[in-house]
Amino acid sequence: MAVVSDQVSMSNMQTVRRRTSPVFDQGFRWASYGSALIVLAVLAGIIGSMVYGGWPAFQEFGFGFVTSSIWNVGADQYGAWVAIAGTLTSALIALVIGVPISIGIAIFLTQLCPTWLRRPVSTVIELLAAVPSIIYGMWGLFVFAPLFAQYVQIPLATIVEGIPIVGTVLYARVPSGVGMMTAGIILAIMIIPFIASITRDILDQIPTVLRESAYGIGCTTWEVVRHVLLPQAGVSIIGAVMLGLGRALGETMAVTFVIGNANRLSLSLFDPSSTIASRIANEFNEASGMQMHALMALGCILFVVTFIVLALARLLISRVKTH
Repeated sequence: MAVVSDQVSMSNMQTVRRRTSPVFDQGFRWASYGSALIVLAVLAGIIGSMVYGGWPAFQEFGFGFVTSSIWNVGADQYGAWVAIAGTLTSALIALVIGVPISIGIAIFLTQLCPTWLRRPVSTVIELLAAVPSIIYGMWGLFVFAPLFAQYVQIPLATIVEGIPIVGTVLYARVPSGVGMMTAGIILAIMIIPFIASITRDILDQIPTVLRESAYGIGCTTWEVVRHVLLPQAGVSIIGAVMLGLGRALGETMAVTFVIGNANRLSLSLFDPSSTIASRIANEFNEASGMQMHALMALGCILFVVTFIVLALARLLISRVKTH
């Protein structure tokens, strides 16, 4: 019977080969190449248009455009440092808050969660990823910010006032609820579903025999997670974190609602600031002349920052794989 089955399979394969013409095969190859080239062409077009639009600003202000914190529309003087610092700081806050929570959610769903509760929790996590960013921004501005000011900023200001370093970083001069920390928290809430879902899927794909073997020799749940699951999934988790970081760096509307949109450098995490995306969103509609070129140059800088972050992630992943 096995011989007859093999003969039938070989006959079917030969029939498929006879029906497949060289023209169809060549067309399939060209269609595949074309799909890849379309992506590259779109990317090249985006880069070219951003560089073309932002080049007058780079030519006018030079490297000082990156290091200057001046943004004066009336005097046509522009600098990107405040927006760059705000973008990196808010994304870092989001990672510090969001990554541990995301990994904890993934571990709970794969190791500790009862079977009857796993599906509802997973569904809620996926629904959070589907919420539009403007909804997060509106909720952050009208609900979270007032509560944050009343129950965190005001009590904390009375505690840390006058304390060196800590008092500077955690003191809110105007406890309105909006600011860098609020933007970071909202971003953390937004990236948690992505990192948690990907990490959960990665942990589910680890062979069950590895976990069972670890439990069989007397390991606790913490030891299984620490010495078996996380080392096996480390590279993929880094990729998930980088995906969340990319979302945090480029987020626009939610950050625009809650960051305060002030062109001001401050050591306090509770003071208003701005990001590259929020500044572009606030000013692009009415910009013209050098202001428009400056906003396009900000877009170029955001692209470069994102590219550097992804390149560092690839380098980190390759080093983890080699070790």
